[in-house]
Amino acid sequence: MAPPEPPREDSPRPLHPLLARQLRRHLGESAPAPAEPAAWTRFLTAVSDAYEQFDRDRRMTEHSLELMSEELNQRNDELRRELAERRDAEAALEREKAEQAVLIERLADARQQLFHAEKMASIGQLAAGVAHEINNPVGYVQANLGALGNYVDDLLQLAGLVEALSAALPADHPQRAQAEAACRNLDLPFLREDIPSLMRETAEGVARVRKIVADLRDFSHPDSGGFTVVDLHQGLRSTLNIVHNELKYKCEVCTDFGELPQIECNPGQLNQVFLNLLVNAGHAIAERGRIEILTRSHAERGEVSVAITDTGCGIAAEHLGRIFDPFFTTKSVGKGTGLGLSLSYGIVQRHNGRIEVDSAPGRGSTFRVVLPVSQPADAPPA
Repeated sequence: MAPPEPPREDSPRPLHPLLARQLRRHLGESAPAPAEPAAWTRFLTAVSDAYEQFDRDRRMTEHSLELMSEELNQRNDELRRELAERRDAEAALEREKAEQAVLIERLADARQQLFHAEKMASIGQLAAGVAHEINNPVGYVQANLGALGNYVDDLLQLAGLVEALSAALPADHPQRAQAEAACRNLDLPFLREDIPSLMRETAEGVARVRKIVADLRDFSHPDSGGFTVVDLHQGLRSTLNIVHNELKYKCEVCTDFGELPQIECNPGQLNQVFLNLLVNAGHAIAERGRIEILTRSHAERGEVSVAITDTGCGIAAEHLGRIFDPFFTTKSVGKGTGLGLSLSYGIVQRHNGRIEVDSAPGRGSTFRVVLPVSQPADAPPA
């Protein structure tokens, strides 16, 4: 760097502020002024120039540091953005992984439900075949009972005629004594009173068997998958007849059927829903209890409802949100698969309906199935 040009004697330059402060600090007020002898003035001017050069170098260094700082800040911002993008990518991967896990679980559930549905369909076809086979001999029995009743009436009339003829014989006639002894030994008055009762009870039993077989055949009828217009009460009665043996030992079943219009539905699938709800209600009752079935029409909304209420143990609040999840069950091991309510929920949804639940521990439960009277025109098959 070239030495600073010496100042002109007639125009002395002011000293660098820092140099002037240093001189006043060390020399006090006796510090020489710039107008003093030339050699001293040149020395002070050179030192002042050195201070100014230092200031320029410092400012240049500070400027360079600022540029470097800005570049570092920009690079840091880029790194932060890259880090944020990487975190977003990792979060997206985690979400995708979680979604895939949910899809895998749903596929497993759907596979299990499909397996269960196929199993139920096979059992239904088998039950329908068995019901048909049972129906034939029951028909023979019922027909033969009618003929047997007529024969018994004839025999009782004949016995009455024999009794009258024997009474017309002389008292010491041996055949009269023989006929009276036979009537006493056979207890003819009791037979005459008891046989009609036995025939009537037998006919009622056979009729009940035929009704159960018919309901079983209707309940297990192969599912066409489509909607038909049916009477919901008929399906409820058939289901009650099927599940009667499950409930009769510990439940009093009461029905309060309202005036319902015929609704558009898949009767076989809805019967499965009612069966699941009734069996669950029976399982919720430990010893003795009551199940009430209430049906109502809601014409203003174009809906009907079927409410099944039990006096059982109820459902805890923390379980209410999960009772329709596949495989979730509060029953003991071996008593429930956790698929009944899940399948029922899916069936009702496919009917464009809903299931409402009201339950509390110790207060019992109410499951209300709400269904539309008519299905939308674009509704897929159930």
